[in-house]
Amino acid sequence: MASALVLALSSPAMAQTEPEHTDPIVINGGEVEMQTAVPAPDHLEGAFDQIYSGWLFRDTETQAMQLDDFENPGLIFVDQGIDDWNTVEGEAGKSCASCHEGIESMEGLRAEVPKVNAEGELWAMEDYINDCRTNRMQAEALDWNGGRMKNLTAAISMQSRGMPMNVAIDGPAQPYWEQGKEMYYTRFGQLELACANCHEDHYGDWIRADHLSQGMTNGFPVYRLKQAALVSQHNRFRGCIRDTRAETFAMGTDEFRALELYVASRGNGLPVEGVSVRH
Repeated sequence: MASALVLALSSPAMAQTEPEHTDPIVINGGEVEMQTAVPAPDHLEGAFDQIYSGWLFRDTETQAMQLDDFENPGLIFVDQGIDDWNTVEGEAGKSCASCHEGIESMEGLRAEVPKVNAEGELWAMEDYINDCRTNRMQAEALDWNGGRMKNLTAAISMQSRGMPMNVAIDGPAQPYWEQGKEMYYTRFGQLELACANCHEDHYGDWIRADHLSQGMTNGFPVYRLKQAALVSQHNRFRGCIRDTRAETFAMGTDEFRALELYVASRGNGLPVEGVSVRH
């Protein structure tokens, strides 16, 4: 059974099942409306004509959780992240709000990260948060996959909800993007599976009891029902590579930053979903 599944996924078959509908995500009765299907970015020519939100590949019960902020279990952690934003911490006696004022000042950041900083390094949102904490607040850096970090990234992401993803892939970002692209198409582990084997060759197909999506990351951090918690992008990358029975990279490594950039670029044009709900 397992060997048959691996053989199917490793074969470059054009077996995609398109979503039955591409209805928008309408939140709070119309307060927010987000498209779930947009034309694919130019760099995906030959792979996709349309790109789809992972929301379209979930069951109706899971979809419904994202349609009302009171029903979305991830919003609890957003509130906790806002509390952290306003909490004074560190020897400098500052909070995030001391420099940036209200968290709404972060509007647009989620749509553009990861991006190259002034020193030419590719940074994810977690890097920017810890840079502010250690250099401005003189506080301890947060664990990349810890609860407080995920809460803050969720709260900051919410400020860009509905804005189209638009990460840069040219200029100083290009070598990182190329590195991430190479990783995306590299087969890993004893099962010899690449990201593309599932999310490009077989999106819409069943895997175990779930549908494969196109692997878009515009909904991260997500509330994952399986774990009953927020899940970061690097956590999912690590889990996918581990499932190929490979030695995986650690969260927060340069390899995963590059992969994050490339995967984010595949979703350019899809709206930031803030905190999405997935299986």
